[in-house]
Amino acid sequence: MKKNIINVIITRGIFIFLVFAFMPAFSQTVSVHNDTLPTALLLIDIQEFYFPGGRLPLENPEAASEKAALVLKLFRDQKLPVIHIQHFGGSPIHANVAPLPGEKVITKKEANAFDGTDLLETLKSLHVKRLVLCGMQTHMCLEAATRAAFDYGYSCIVVQDACATRALKWGDRTVTAADVQASTLASLDRFYAKISKAEDLKP
Repeated sequence: MKKNIINVIITRGIFIFLVFAFMPAFSQTVSVHNDTLPTALLLIDIQEFYFPGGRLPLENPEAASEKAALVLKLFRDQKLPVIHIQHFGGSPIHANVAPLPGEKVITKKEANAFDGTDLLETLKSLHVKRLVLCGMQTHMCLEAATRAAFDYGYSCIVVQDACATRALKWGDRTVTAADVQASTLASLDRFYAKISKAEDLKP
């Protein structure tokens, strides 16, 4: 009898552990207006050269930019800080997320948006503690900014459907864009960032 009770306790403990261990992988509603975690939006390199007809078209950049536009509208409606990151020498920011007068635009030359720019100083001046990140390419500039932001002490939320990437080659192997996207998000998830969807972000 005692042994059965112990087995039940162990089984339930394992079940509870597994539930909580896998909870971060599922989308949860996130409020962007948080007094204890002042939040800013980073829109990274959503530029025309990543769209059809551009120098480096990605897979489904239009859909990603439309989701990013929804997130942008949410931040504007809530009067929360919006920062546009634009890669130098690339191309104009896409019309779907074009900056409004007064919104901060930072031009960068490296993959990491903090490298050689005033991004960190800007975030400090805004007293920001949390970042919501959207952008292109997921496996490059979006990932680089997220990892750097985490290292600077910021809580990060990556909006998975507001990011886009492309297929990559390694030797004689082609890695599909879907796999590049999935592996990048998986490497960021839980440790560097919470992975969310545009629809899960609320006022």
